[in-house]
Formats: sequence, C-alpha cells, structure tokens
Amino acid sequence: MNKAIIGISDWAAMRKGLLALGNKLDSRSRIPDADYYLNFATPTQLFSELTPKRMELLCRLKQEGTLSVYRLAKETGRNYSNVHADIMRLLELELVSKDEKGRVFVPWDDVEIHASLSTPAKIAA
Repeated sequence: MNKAIIGISDWAAMRKGLLALGNKLDSRSRIPDADYYLNFATPTQLFSELTPKRMELLCRLKQEGTLSVYRLAKETGRNYSNVHADIMRLLELELVSKDEKGRVFVPWDDVEIHASLSTPAKIAA
C-alpha cells in the first residue's frame, strides 16, 4: 500500500530523519518502499495549503476515481476556474496526478494527515 503522509515537521526533525536514511543507504541496508511525505513547518501553513475546498476535491477524487476538472467542478457545484486553480496546487503538492487524457486522480491508496498537538511547532502569525 502506498500512502501520502501529510504532517508538520520542523527542520531539525526532518534533518534527523534524512541523516538516518543516509546512514541506512551508506551501510547498504535494505530500506522499505517509501511512502510520499509532505511536511509543512507549521499548522497554519498546512491548513492554508489543504483548505476545506481542496480537501473536498481530494475526497471526491478518492471516492469516485479519475475525473475531468470540468466534471469535478460540476459535481462539487463550484466555479471551474476555482476548481482548476485548486487542482493545479494539488498537482504541485503531488497529491493528485493526471492521466493521459488530462483527467485527475489521487495516485495514493490512502492519504493521512498527522497533526499532533503534543508536537512542538511554531504557530505563524
């Protein structure tokens, strides 16, 4: 199962994880198949990128499969240009992909969001 795991992580935690991965690679240890990790520095950044409207699009695509942006706009009752802009951002974040016909889909078996309140994170003002 391939997952997209979205979370909040500061540079120190990311650096530690990258160093551990580098050590495994240097020692030629077998590493498990990787999931896709998308980390944001703050909760504010995460929720400004994954707005309720973008989350709705992800959920719709996950439930219904591959759709055109036009059909996605019609099914969600939203303006095409707004849906298109949101899909373009989700493509940049690699949370959706396009097929050969230009239709969009979620390429992950699952998408998880990890946002622990016990993890120290600086809140952007």
